[in-house]
Amino acid sequence: MKNIFKLSLTMVLAILSSCEDDFLERLPETEIAVDNFFNTEEDLAIYVNGLYDFPGFGIYFNDEATDNAATTGNREIKTIMTTAANSTTITGGWDWEELRDINLFLENSPKADVTEEVRNNFNGVARFFRAQFYMEKIKRYSNVPWYDTVLTADSEELYKASDPRELVVNKIFEDYQFAIDHVLETQPKGAVNKWLVLAYASRSALYEGTFRKYHSELNLQGSANTYLQLASDYSKQIMDSNVFAIHNTGNPNTDYHDLFISEDLTSNLEVIFSNISVADVKNSGFSVTVFGNYEMSPTKDLVDSYLMADGSYFSSQPNHETKTFVEEFQDRDPRLGQTFSFPGWELVNVSNYSAGVTNYVQQLNKNFTGYHQIKGFLNSLDFDYINGVDSPVIRYAEILLNYAEAQAELGTLSQNVLDVTVNELRNRVGLPHLTMGATADPVQAAKYPNVNSPVLLEIRRERRVEFAQEGRRLDDLNRWNAGKLMEKEPVGMYFPGLGKYDLTGDGVEDIILLSASDVVPEPDAREKNSLGVTLIYYRAGNVGDDVDVYLTNGTGGNVVATPERGTFEEPKHYYRPIPATEVTLNPSLEQVFGWE
Repeated sequence: MKNIFKLSLTMVLAILSSCEDDFLERLPETEIAVDNFFNTEEDLAIYVNGLYDFPGFGIYFNDEATDNAATTGNREIKTIMTTAANSTTITGGWDWEELRDINLFLENSPKADVTEEVRNNFNGVARFFRAQFYMEKIKRYSNVPWYDTVLTADSEELYKASDPRELVVNKIFEDYQFAIDHVLETQPKGAVNKWLVLAYASRSALYEGTFRKYHSELNLQGSANTYLQLASDYSKQIMDSNVFAIHNTGNPNTDYHDLFISEDLTSNLEVIFSNISVADVKNSGFSVTVFGNYEMSPTKDLVDSYLMADGSYFSSQPNHETKTFVEEFQDRDPRLGQTFSFPGWELVNVSNYSAGVTNYVQQLNKNFTGYHQIKGFLNSLDFDYINGVDSPVIRYAEILLNYAEAQAELGTLSQNVLDVTVNELRNRVGLPHLTMGATADPVQAAKYPNVNSPVLLEIRRERRVEFAQEGRRLDDLNRWNAGKLMEKEPVGMYFPGLGKYDLTGDGVEDIILLSASDVVPEPDAREKNSLGVTLIYYRAGNVGDDVDVYLTNGTGGNVVATPERGTFEEPKHYYRPIPATEVTLNPSLEQVFGWE
């Protein structure tokens, strides 16, 4: 049973956040009588709990439109790359209500009759949320106005110009440091504690340090190491606490996958913070669309990035580009088969767009790659279980990789660092260790021509694989100045030609590919395989043909997902425009890097 503690249902929901209950709506000044509030510890707790807004099940969709996953849905980066996007069409992100709520709390918390330790703990949580708020703004706009007071409709500061990135980032890390110094280590499960603050500070510092290093348009390379060192220090503080550990029960084929299908992550030593779900109280938000043939579809480029089981590069395998689905899952990093459905995988949670069979045969459809995601997919018909699964917001694995990457970027990486970071993750899945003597994979090196270190290239690979489909990829590509990788048209499974294919790994054919000119027989006239199961028929052709599945060569090649990815314009597309309506209201605001 999940331990929810002996709190009132309302307080539980407040701590867990992300509920639709009115109690959890943010509390602007107009909705509370400030003079009669902020008087007690309970007042402070209620208000701060209303600021909680952590990601949940949606993390499993946030890699869409990157080089990790194709999508038929609308995604901001996809719109930017494929249309003449401008400040009238890209209008999200310029919202400030959350900041006003935070600043309102910080201005009024001194009124409360509480100890300084209690007050500073809540102030620290509020400043943590402010740091997070501004970090997201910096990532979108680079320069934004810094406000640390509550503004009114007639405040002159509403019409000031944006402050420079350097000033705002300095303020962000002042907030982080205050929170690190004052937020308590021990808090109720589901509440912000010191370790969560340090984890987000580590993430933000690594982002800022690498962004400054690889983005010359900012002219801030000289200060990159300041933030890389902060990322290293914050990560090491968590590591030295001995509070967390990689989830490893000695089951390399299940331990990784279990992190994403657990009803209770609050007791998992790897999970620094989880978005807790309770069936019929605060449901998980699970959607079967994560499976990957409705809107999103994982790419072959991601599948190819996983190592072989012996630690060698997949790209070193003979004819690696033309391996069939069954072949490419053989002798690979076990995380591959714990992230994507593999030959012989058993499907239980069927849906109206999944084949209702237990020994799953990969479905092929136009605009999808044929690969299906099982990371975060709840393969069960037990709806209480489905609704009660927790989402891992931030894991200790990220801290280890943050530390390894920061050390590599600082030039202080050692074998000992690799052993306590990257190799802890490899131990979980039984992979050979990464060593300082690693040689470069030409495919990986071609992705990042501005990186000369083979070991750093492998740290980046480890990050991509470990966090595949957890919503980290776009940020990583942005900070590494690697947005051009998203221009590559995503493809899927490889078929050498028309004919019959085994997709379940049992040596028995499951599907048949026909040409565009062929006619699919009536159901009772279709061929059966040696097991007496009717083959699944597909008509294959070129993009635009009236067929069931697109192949790169029409009658063979890779499944084509999204024929046109558009153009990633550097440095412009690493940023977003301030909405035109906001510039009209405040002409002092200026667009950056070519946006208008």
